[in-house]
Amino acid sequence: MYLNCHSYYSLRFGTFSEVALLQLAQENFINAIALTDINNTSACMNFIQQAKKTNIKPIIGVDFRNGNQQQFVAIAKNNNGFKNINRYLSSFLESKTPFPDQPKYLEDVIIIFPFEKVLELNLKAFRENEFIGISVEEINKLRFSYLNRFKDKLVIQQQVTIRGKKDFNAHRLLRAIDNNALLSKLHTSEECRETDVMYSKSELLAYFEEFPNIIANTKSIIDTCFIDFGFDEERENQNQNLYLNSFEEDCKMLLELCDSKIKNRYQNPNEKVLARLKKELNVIIDLKFVSFFLINYDIINYAKRNNFFHVGRGSGANSIVAYIIGITDVDPVELDLYFERFINPFRASPPDFDIDFSWKDRNTVTQYIFNRFDNVALLATYNTFKYRAVVRELGKVFGLPKEEIDKLSKGIKSDQLDDISKLVLKYGKLIEGFPNYVSVHSAGILILDKSIHYFSATSMPPKGFPTVQFDMNIADDVGIFKFDILGQRGLAKIKDALEIIKENNPNAPPIDITDVEKFKKDKKINTLLKTGGAIGAYYVESPAMRGLMQKLQTQDYLGLVAASSIIRPGVSGSGMKDEFIKRHRFPEKRKEAHPILLEIMPETYGVMVYQEDVMKVANKFADLTLGEADVLRRGMSGKYRSVEEFKAVENKFIDNCRKKGFKDELIFEVWNQIKSFAGYAFAKGHSASYAVESYQSLFLKCYYPIEFMVAVLNNGGGFYSTEHYIHEAKMCGATIELPCINKSDHANSVIKKTIFLGFGYIKNLEDITIQRFLTERQLNGVFLSLDDFIDRIKISIEQLTILVRIDAFRFTNKTKNELLWHAIFKTNASKQKSKQSQLFKIQTTKYEIPKLKFHWLENVYDEMELLGFTIHNYFKLVTEPFLPSIKANQMVDFTNQNVLIYGLLVTTRFNKTSQNKLMRLSTFIDENGIYFDAVHFTDVVHQYPINGMGIYGCYGKITNRYGFCSMNIIQSKKMGIAVDPRQ
Repeated sequence: MYLNCHSYYSLRFGTFSEVALLQLAQENFINAIALTDINNTSACMNFIQQAKKTNIKPIIGVDFRNGNQQQFVAIAKNNNGFKNINRYLSSFLESKTPFPDQPKYLEDVIIIFPFEKVLELNLKAFRENEFIGISVEEINKLRFSYLNRFKDKLVIQQQVTIRGKKDFNAHRLLRAIDNNALLSKLHTSEECRETDVMYSKSELLAYFEEFPNIIANTKSIIDTCFIDFGFDEERENQNQNLYLNSFEEDCKMLLELCDSKIKNRYQNPNEKVLARLKKELNVIIDLKFVSFFLINYDIINYAKRNNFFHVGRGSGANSIVAYIIGITDVDPVELDLYFERFINPFRASPPDFDIDFSWKDRNTVTQYIFNRFDNVALLATYNTFKYRAVVRELGKVFGLPKEEIDKLSKGIKSDQLDDISKLVLKYGKLIEGFPNYVSVHSAGILILDKSIHYFSATSMPPKGFPTVQFDMNIADDVGIFKFDILGQRGLAKIKDALEIIKENNPNAPPIDITDVEKFKKDKKINTLLKTGGAIGAYYVESPAMRGLMQKLQTQDYLGLVAASSIIRPGVSGSGMKDEFIKRHRFPEKRKEAHPILLEIMPETYGVMVYQEDVMKVANKFADLTLGEADVLRRGMSGKYRSVEEFKAVENKFIDNCRKKGFKDELIFEVWNQIKSFAGYAFAKGHSASYAVESYQSLFLKCYYPIEFMVAVLNNGGGFYSTEHYIHEAKMCGATIELPCINKSDHANSVIKKTIFLGFGYIKNLEDITIQRFLTERQLNGVFLSLDDFIDRIKISIEQLTILVRIDAFRFTNKTKNELLWHAIFKTNASKQKSKQSQLFKIQTTKYEIPKLKFHWLENVYDEMELLGFTIHNYFKLVTEPFLPSIKANQMVDFTNQNVLIYGLLVTTRFNKTSQNKLMRLSTFIDENGIYFDAVHFTDVVHQYPINGMGIYGCYGKITNRYGFCSMNIIQSKKMGIAVDPRQ
């Protein structure tokens, strides 16, 4: 009997979930109920799915509101009605226009106008599908209203938003947060009514007993409505099922693609390759995933036509079909990648292809997908209220001072709190986890057979593409499988580096960046890996990764693939990372592996490193089928939704091992190893995909380091700061020049071995100013002097001062002080009264400027202010005396000794120990530019803090693990530097 109910997906309005709404209905003996969230259909499909488990008839619709003003409620009679509601709602959400007082006619949709709205509009005629809603509170008003004569149009519209007083308080707090208002100032028009609750069926019918026509009309609407989506066993694949006109045509195209392209990957395909290909094609065709492969192929083909680089990864990287037709670049035969990792009889969903493009190209590819296919939208994700954030919001709503809010968000014991603060914490706990706002999934694109609006309304976030209102969990449940299109900077660095190399080295031989097989065997490139020289190279440049590769002495492709996985938290946390390093570096240690595990995983010395290893062990150690083994893997990674099925496979694992005669001690040792890291470890194909891109980056870093570092800088860097990449460029032999009016561009540029920093780095320098002088320089040549610049460019004295202070006019050989004074005189003398360009150059008075004092430190501080860093040597700025110390490359000679090293901070972060205590990991460079790592353990982490960039004296004990040295800090101190002489 309830046709207007809200969940907390009525954002910052509703107070409980759609599942709680069904529980509430059960408690009140309601056997049919409508979910009508405000301008939102996020919870509708899950509401239907969960309702099936409760034997409650689900009805869905939308409460259309402008702000908190209810216009009408639309209820879907069936799936077609839901589609029409979604389409209508989307037209307003996407255009961001208010809803009208009365909607247009929508087929298979019931419209209920609130009683007060009908009175306000003085409506006296209604369409067949339009009704008037009456709440319990409005019964008395109805008795004396002209609307009482519309007997067949009156229905019960008892809104349900809250369950009681606590919910009402939470609702008011949410409304205050939404309106950015103090609770005491919140207008009652922004709130629901305290009577917007659910009554039991008997209570509700009792309220309306003198209006049997209203009860009958309401029952009639409920009986008219039936909506359903296929879930679980009834689930069907909703993705676009045909690429061409028929399934047969699709199959023919996929077979022809494999046939025509196999020689590109395997010049002489052997029986193993052909058997694998045949097996995959049979399964892909049987499971009707052909269109999924062809659509991905279409997207990749478009990218290749436009010279867009890509990386194909995810479980699809285990597919030989994907490798042959060019979706991925990982050979599953070479790497022994399991086919069942990406498709098996237990997996009803298509394989997972994550396709990375350059961050610059991703939007273009996305736009192509929207243009190329009919039913396309981006997938949504929900940002929920986090506890600390909601405590801050509630603190503001209650009017608490900032200091109090800060204390509350950090957590203070309740006996120290006043009543208001206790309320903040109480309702903070209640609201925590509520959806706060809809966001866009980082990668998911939906390409469906049916209209997107069959499943959801769409809105238009800042990305500029229609986005559904549901997330990936319910999408999977209903048979909607996303295509993952991601953007990353690593590919842009490679592409830009190739262009810069071409420009800076016109006589260099052409580079085939796809010739990764050649790169894998290059000794110089592999030396970069094992010596930690991978700064700037995508995915392998972090301190942890570089340190690991030095411990492993990684010097080949498979070693890099392994390193990519063992650095993951699961492998590290299980202790298997150390075990792997030990067995890799010292072959005699491999004998310590259990013989059965060593036989199963000889490549990784009996250590589980990849997700596939879980499958190998489950298959060969516990005699599970590979399909069952994948259920195990998915269950441990939290991706499998059937707990019963996972538990059954776990039991079978243990039973099979016992039948084979293994002792429980061994069974549970292996089981716990699986359990400790299966959810975190990478798929081998995933690691291998990234390793291909890393090798491409490493080739460029090895043979064209300066050009490569410019590309890194121009694409926003990576793990490290801009100034650190500039340092790395210097270490590669580059000379660094500040922005120059005649030689620099908006981005960084390179001439031979000199890198000119770009104007884009300069704070407060307006883009329009940069555009003006770069365009003028391109059209009419370089600037001859400051006078010439001022005569040719319309620029304010403030903007000109910035350029002078960054020394952009140093070609004039005048000091910055001289130029600043000259700029002031010149701009004051030649202020133009019109924007018309000058026919004749104005002759200005020449002023003699006396010799002005200048200190080199002024440049340092100008650079720090305007760029955020200085290109000067930090060590030269230190004013304290340096005590006797060693350099980073001497650490190995002082193993287990306490020494002092001076270092410039590169990066620092906190981490937690296994006992959940705080520690700090930092990377420094010494005066020679050589890296060293230092750890502040829990006993010193607070005593000796790291306070931002600068030179630190690091005193501590040198440790040497597998040839990689680092320091355990005993004491550290930030060194004082020279102050700005102008202060």
